[in-house]
Amino acid sequence: MRTCSEPRSPAAGPPESRTRAMSSIPWPSWLKSDTKTTSLGLWEHPRQLKAQFDALPPAVAALTTFTLGSATAVSSVLLYKRYGRRIRNSEWITPKLLTRKRWVKGVVTSVGDGDNFRFYHTPVFGYTFPFNFKRIPTQTKELKHETLHIRIAGVDAPEAAHFGKPAQPYSAESLEWLRNRITAKKVYCQLLRKDQYGRVVAEVYLSPRILPGFFFYGKNLAAEMLKAGWAVTYEQAGAEYGRLGKEGYFQLEADAKAARRGMWKDGTKGETPAQYKRRHAMAGSLEEAEAAKPVVDKPTAATKSWWRRVFLR
Repeated sequence: MRTCSEPRSPAAGPPESRTRAMSSIPWPSWLKSDTKTTSLGLWEHPRQLKAQFDALPPAVAALTTFTLGSATAVSSVLLYKRYGRRIRNSEWITPKLLTRKRWVKGVVTSVGDGDNFRFYHTPVFGYTFPFNFKRIPTQTKELKHETLHIRIAGVDAPEAAHFGKPAQPYSAESLEWLRNRITAKKVYCQLLRKDQYGRVVAEVYLSPRILPGFFFYGKNLAAEMLKAGWAVTYEQAGAEYGRLGKEGYFQLEADAKAARRGMWKDGTKGETPAQYKRRHAMAGSLEEAEAAKPVVDKPTAATKSWWRRVFLR
């Protein structure tokens, strides 16, 4: 219980005493909402700040100017490095970019295999509205050493013919599907790591159809490949699966197998890309590898009964 000798705070007094207490606070002059300041308008505030700055001692003014200039220069450099500098090729990928799992946006210039492609990075300044004053090269000689070789994370497509090895079944169809899906299209890549071939393993998202990709994700390209039945889940060391996780990828693959989509249209007993590569790696010659190729019998059509042949032709 407060005694009579204890002082009362201004907030505990009547309204007029609280008003006098608030008015005694030394607010900056340009924040005071009196009639004179209001009549000056918003344009008068910068003038008042300039007048206060001119009143500073020369040493303090010089130090303030230097500090503001340095902060502006550092901010400009950081903004350029993050949003303005273009990553020309995979050699420009630093460990810091991979550690931070940097997101980059660009356009697919070519697709060479069923699970990798070439990507031309397009930063914000120069290639994006309203700063789109630069063009994306289209000639092969212009694109040389100017693209990132992206390996789609989490999936493995049928192997095409390489180094004298025959192509896997459905490798051409898988490649054609991917080319139709992403060639000359804008995609978003989260850089994860580099593989043994110098490619950049990345989680790839397609551009949203309506909403801006700067704020929203489009479809996951690896998930779309699994749904369409043109890839399997990659299970080797260092595999990355993104938000869906390994179980999510397995589920998409199982759904495609059950629906007989893509390369599963003739059944699910075919050789996976990992098994194909392992067979050729263990064989001493191409002939030996071909001899070890598993024989897969395609399912034969069931014999129709007489009433099916008559009524359900």
